[in-house]
Amino acid sequence: MQKFDRSIVDGPLASAVWKLAWPTMLQNVIAGLQGIIDHAMVGHYVGYTSNAAIGVSWQIFLVVIVFIASLYSGMGVLVARFTGAGEADKVNRVVQQAFLTSIFLSVVLAIAGYVLAPYLLDVVRAAPEVKAAALPFLRTMFVGNVGMLVFFMLGGAFRAAGDARTPLRLGIGATVLNAAFNVVLIPRYGAFGAALGTVTANLIVAAIGNAMVLSGKYAIRVPRPLSFAPDWAIIRSIFRFGLPTGLQGIAMNVAGVLLLRFMGALEHSAAVQAAYAVGYTELFSLITWTSVGLMSATATIAGQNLGAGKPERSIAGAWVAARIGLGVALVVGLAFVAVPSALLGIFGMRDAHVLEIGSQLLRYLTVSGFFVTVALVYNGALQGTGDTKSPFYISLISQIIVPLSFCAAMEALHGLRATDIWTAIVIGHVLRCTLGVLRFRQGKWRQIRVDLGAPPAGA
Repeated sequence: MQKFDRSIVDGPLASAVWKLAWPTMLQNVIAGLQGIIDHAMVGHYVGYTSNAAIGVSWQIFLVVIVFIASLYSGMGVLVARFTGAGEADKVNRVVQQAFLTSIFLSVVLAIAGYVLAPYLLDVVRAAPEVKAAALPFLRTMFVGNVGMLVFFMLGGAFRAAGDARTPLRLGIGATVLNAAFNVVLIPRYGAFGAALGTVTANLIVAAIGNAMVLSGKYAIRVPRPLSFAPDWAIIRSIFRFGLPTGLQGIAMNVAGVLLLRFMGALEHSAAVQAAYAVGYTELFSLITWTSVGLMSATATIAGQNLGAGKPERSIAGAWVAARIGLGVALVVGLAFVAVPSALLGIFGMRDAHVLEIGSQLLRYLTVSGFFVTVALVYNGALQGTGDTKSPFYISLISQIIVPLSFCAAMEALHGLRATDIWTAIVIGHVLRCTLGVLRFRQGKWRQIRVDLGAPPAGA
């Protein structure tokens, strides 16, 4: 008999938040380190051209994969709500339909990605030597995407059901396998070997995850005999709640690209972009990794408690998670202010001008850290309750319209400076935090209804 963890809807909130958050935080750190190791190995064995090939390919692939993976937030809304209500049959029906949807999307993505890969590389203006190395990498990632999609789907399902440790174990397995394959494949095949290792590792882990679900020993299981009949009511609900989150993911990626375009127009663009790449993309991740874990935990707590008829615990859980995030932001922010040169030096930044710009950016990010962690927590709270449209609209306003308009205005007024871009980032995070908290406090998420019809005939 399958059992759900009822401490999420009945026990102390602080321990529930932490129990759900820390495995996701650790998984994010491990995945981030794997990316760094991949680049180091490719650069050592092959050269910087393959580094560029992987970087360009991932930028293209992630736009697509983040959008599809974000659709699983719709599945998460349904799983969390039905878990909180103790309706195990509905949880399992949702996961089964999410799996079927993943298989269908993976086939479409494999065919389209293989055909369009050369044209996508032309869109980003990859140099001929980079394109030559990037094309087999990108095509391999597209063709073998099913393992990654199923892995993302299963991880989201387990977390929404209150089990954050199983996705962590699967994530560690994927990282270890990926590293082992890369040691063998990268020296022989270069960038293509890196893609082959990633695809193979994810396929193996996805197969293990499916076996765990089919075993009936975990909180999520799919009873046998298996049914492959589509349940359109569930599939529509997955897209209804997940599509805004997918669009939000695309919007965030577009915002980052457009900010880089503004940086490219500066006098010392290379130094600014280098400082941004290290300061924002890498060091600021010390805060965002934690915040994303808290966001996931808050989504589960908010959704399950709403499903259990305890919306006040959804509210209290968001505030508990926000306090944890603020504590982390304080510690990291103090390090940004106290030893910026040492932190930047870890990434080999020694040039005095780059260090000056990087240290300046870290001071701005110290302020941003407090707001972005609260913003992500309340983003998770809204998504977990089923209000996935509000975070999308808030992101459009706070991460695209306002900061990019500010940069354009500063460029027209006195010529753009690096400090204008850093200010735009802070303004965006402050606005995202403010709008997210205000929207959640309106409480309209309390009225969002989630239900499923009867299973289709033959299911």
